[in-house]
Amino acid sequence: MTNNLPQDQMRLDLIPGTLCDERLWSPLASKLGDAYDCNCIPLQQAGTRQQMQELIASHSAPQSHLVGFSLGAYLAIEHAVAHPERIKSLTLIANSAKGLLPAEIEARERIVNMLKRNAYAGITRQRLRELLHPSHLQDKSITGLIEQMGLDLGKDVLLTQFATTIKRPDLMDRLPELHFPVLIVGAEEDQLVPAADLRAMAECLPNATLHMVRGASGHMIPLEQPDELAAAMRAHLQTFGAHPQFQR
Repeated sequence: MTNNLPQDQMRLDLIPGTLCDERLWSPLASKLGDAYDCNCIPLQQAGTRQQMQELIASHSAPQSHLVGFSLGAYLAIEHAVAHPERIKSLTLIANSAKGLLPAEIEARERIVNMLKRNAYAGITRQRLRELLHPSHLQDKSITGLIEQMGLDLGKDVLLTQFATTIKRPDLMDRLPELHFPVLIVGAEEDQLVPAADLRAMAECLPNATLHMVRGASGHMIPLEQPDELAAAMRAHLQTFGAHPQFQR
């Protein structure tokens, strides 16, 4: 974690999604450039839901530009609702404050039961089809990274993250309490997060910007569309004083 940042550098605290680590953010970090210090919260170290929140609290700045993807975005909302004084801005990527769709809950419960009985062999092709836009299924720079993160983090991390976060209370009613700037980023073709949920979130938040990516993207926006995500984030964060060179 960087303690003494250059005066013109802005720190971002990044929370990855299920079975992801700092590698999820590498394409985004390279597109954002040197004006931003990307600090990834090691969510994979948590063994319980409470420990996930403790990691977010201990690894983020006292007043944070908090960025979350998927599960990480839901946890970011939980953290922001509990500690609004600690948030300067919030970026929520590919996540609904309403929680998981019923079909996704059923799928995850089935996977948890299967994992308890069997060894974990990595991300399946079917799961990749659920996560990615069809145009990216043959892109090994994306599929290979997802597969490698899954293998490296392994069965125990997947079980913990699935089993402890399947039940996600609907947080829509809490969104009006969050008065700091919030950027919501989604994809129309995301199979896991309804675009209508993101639009409803933007309507509930007092200071929200909704950005639906124009390029081909499924759920894995940081890997599928890092250029567009970086541009949306720069526009969202520029009022906080990052170097103008990176605010286009």
